[in-house]
Amino acid sequence: MIKTTHISKCYGDVKALDEVTFDVVKGEIFGLIGPDGAGKTSLFRILTTLMLPDEGQAEVGGYDVVRDYRKIRRSIGYMPGHFSLYQDLTVEENLNFFASLFHTTVAENYALVKDIYVQLEPFKKRKAGKLSGGMKQKLALCCALIHKPDVLFLDEPTTGVDPVSRKEFWQMLRNLSDGGLTILVSTPYMDEAAQCDRIAMMKEGHLMPAGTVEEQRHAYTNQLWSVKGIKMSAILKIFKTFEGALSCYAFGNELHLATQGVEKSELETFARSMHLGEVKISAIKPSIEDCFIALT
Repeated sequence: MIKTTHISKCYGDVKALDEVTFDVVKGEIFGLIGPDGAGKTSLFRILTTLMLPDEGQAEVGGYDVVRDYRKIRRSIGYMPGHFSLYQDLTVEENLNFFASLFHTTVAENYALVKDIYVQLEPFKKRKAGKLSGGMKQKLALCCALIHKPDVLFLDEPTTGVDPVSRKEFWQMLRNLSDGGLTILVSTPYMDEAAQCDRIAMMKEGHLMPAGTVEEQRHAYTNQLWSVKGIKMSAILKIFKTFEGALSCYAFGNELHLATQGVEKSELETFARSMHLGEVKISAIKPSIEDCFIALT
């Protein structure tokens, strides 16, 4: 449903996208994760025909993003990173307006948005600008779906939304995917990335190989250690000076230490030599967040 081949885009001397190649199959939730400035939004704008690539080719639903842009615009739904609906229109007016743009009606495609819209219906006469963050995103999702798209593009759709609303939003996405909708989503939240069928990490315009969460974790090549103790701030500061430390960072109530070719006994000896008191060290498997930190 989505296929890119060596897509590149430059802004002056800055290369936002550098020969990006990937594909997304029908009914898949494909996640893009990466730091700010990695190129995610530029890629979304090219795939949604809002911007031309400098090099390479891209197809959405079998249509070329340059030659067939009109057909693509009729067959996709797009939620940009910021709330882009009309804030002075009510919930009901926004939904009717976006349906009319695609020459359809809310009644005709109501089944597509019913599970989402029932949560908005008590507020249908409220102006969109007066909705909470979570309700705004649900309305935006309804408006992106009301014309029955084949592919849905979501650019960081839950940024600034509370955890409960984020969870509800992702359950909605899973239901849509199970119904055959193809979804490309970018997210800064690692727990959300773990809910995608496949993910790919971006850095400075480069797209790393895509894979499932487990495949991405298996691709992590460092040794990873959990280090816990009473004086965590001192432990973090001192372990950063450990000669074999590739990275060392706080992770909840512990710290994660990445090394290569280091034995647990060496770490325990180091902790004792630094008089850190009782320190518990154990080997752990990396989370997707550890993989992301290693990338960045």
